[in-house]
Amino acid sequence: MSLRDIIHNLIDRERRTRIGRSRYDIRGRVLMVCGGLGLCSVALIAFAVDRQLVHADFYQKQGNVRFQRDVEIPTTRGMVTDRNGEPLAVSTPVMSLWANPQELAGDEEQIARLAQALGMPVDELQRSLSQKADKEFLWLRRRMNPTLVQRVLDQKIPGVYGVREFKRFYPQGDAVAHVLGFTNVDDHGQEGVELAFDEWLRGKPGEKRILRNRQGETVENVDLLKPAQPGKDLALSIDRRIQYLAYRELQKAVTSAGASSGSAVVMDIHTGEVLAMANVPSYNPNNINGTNRDTHRNRAVTDLLEPGSTMKPLTVAAALEAHVITPNTLFNTNPGRIPNGNYWTSDTHNHGVLDTTGVITKSSNVGAALIARRLSNEQFYDFVRRFGYGQSTHSGFPGEAAGLFPPPPRWYGTTKQSMSYGYSLSVTPLQIAHTYATLANGGVATVPSFVKGGSGESKQVITPELAHTIMKMMQTVTEPGGTATLAAILGYHVAGKTGTARIASNGGYAQKYLAFFAGVVPVDNPRFAMVVVVNNPDTAKGYYGGTWAAPVFRNVMEGALRLQDVPPDDINTWLAAQASGRTKTAKAAPAGDPEPTPEEVRESMQ
Repeated sequence: MSLRDIIHNLIDRERRTRIGRSRYDIRGRVLMVCGGLGLCSVALIAFAVDRQLVHADFYQKQGNVRFQRDVEIPTTRGMVTDRNGEPLAVSTPVMSLWANPQELAGDEEQIARLAQALGMPVDELQRSLSQKADKEFLWLRRRMNPTLVQRVLDQKIPGVYGVREFKRFYPQGDAVAHVLGFTNVDDHGQEGVELAFDEWLRGKPGEKRILRNRQGETVENVDLLKPAQPGKDLALSIDRRIQYLAYRELQKAVTSAGASSGSAVVMDIHTGEVLAMANVPSYNPNNINGTNRDTHRNRAVTDLLEPGSTMKPLTVAAALEAHVITPNTLFNTNPGRIPNGNYWTSDTHNHGVLDTTGVITKSSNVGAALIARRLSNEQFYDFVRRFGYGQSTHSGFPGEAAGLFPPPPRWYGTTKQSMSYGYSLSVTPLQIAHTYATLANGGVATVPSFVKGGSGESKQVITPELAHTIMKMMQTVTEPGGTATLAAILGYHVAGKTGTARIASNGGYAQKYLAFFAGVVPVDNPRFAMVVVVNNPDTAKGYYGGTWAAPVFRNVMEGALRLQDVPPDDINTWLAAQASGRTKTAKAAPAGDPEPTPEEVRESMQ
């Protein structure tokens, strides 16, 4: 073999060796690639199994947290109406703005835009956001006009959202404010009927599940979890028309008398329904921000006062029931005052000899005291207690006061005599109205109610005959010679009683007065009982109940009788007035004897 052949053989062997090695390297690389792909597939399958099977619930929950929300469905509060279906309180849809502080944090430009849209200082908004920096929710402004909210939302400021709510609206404003009360920013009742019937009116919000995108916009309603239940409507016993009359006339009287406040209550005698309850000063329940909290108080049910001479019909009735006097018993009130311990019980002037009716007609403190002396402490206490003094009327109105009527063991030697003409005990205007309604209802006491239809609870506390006798005695008060001729109503017999009580102050009595009138109309077929209280009238203008409270009664009752089509029970007087062309009781009619004011220091109630 030549050298040339040997070299060719070596080159050929080397070439074959290289081809073999090349084939081996490709096969190995293919195997490595396939092995890697296989491992990746296994990893992906394991990852999918973990996500879709092993921990599916966890990852689904995490996804829902980011995009799925359970949100409340707001519901409307029940409407409050008067007895005739006229709306007194309604809920209207509004919008509220809220923000996610975490989405706005650090974005000075967007915060400035938002502050400008809200009309508030930038630093104030920045401070609010900073205080809630770790939260996801901050109220920006509640209960706005939906149009204004939409203007803000149209600016597409990140992290700013709107939500639908409801706002309470009171069409009658301050005229019915103390009866209705108001709701807070969350639409929960705070005072009055809104508080007493909050659970009934409130309703129950619903709940739904939604999906939101990254911008917080709702893209899908996923599920209705709980339907919203609107609040139930409530029909009150209040008659909007009589309520307005009572408020208007009371406001006029308080202003004219230069008084500090006043209250009035009108009741349906047979059902115990409160047809009107007004207080002055009042407030606007549609805008309570900045109002004086003292004006929110319903004085007719929360304020305690000594009833003055409105107490005298009960004193007379107690003595008649005990048979210690008769309607014809005579009382010598000369010389116009009698001792009461270290003090005196006085009349404004000497009335001389009066019969039982005359004690009420002339409103004699001395006569009432002489009558009370014939009663034992227990007889007097038990009788008055039957009319509810010293205890709540159970009307259900929030904050109602029970009054103060101490039992005999807590009396002093002068207490009963002082009580006989309305001192040494305290009651509310509602309790006085309830007492006079009981007398007019044949001695049947019906629990006062603010709901249409009344409470249905009643009991006989005195005989119908005794109640009728007292009513006829009180009728003389509004007739010529009585202390309340300004309460007379043409064509109707009116029974009532004036009262003028000095206001207790610092253990004695100040030169300040309460002017009362409590009355019933018509006498022969009673329909309405009303009490009027004018607190602290200007003494320079007069301070008697017959001067300020009696005209309020007349003006309101004239309207109520006309609205309810109550026929006259004094038809002869009415016909005579029609024939003479006189259509209303003359406002300049003589007021009779002025209501006496006792000149004694207040008795201790301890």
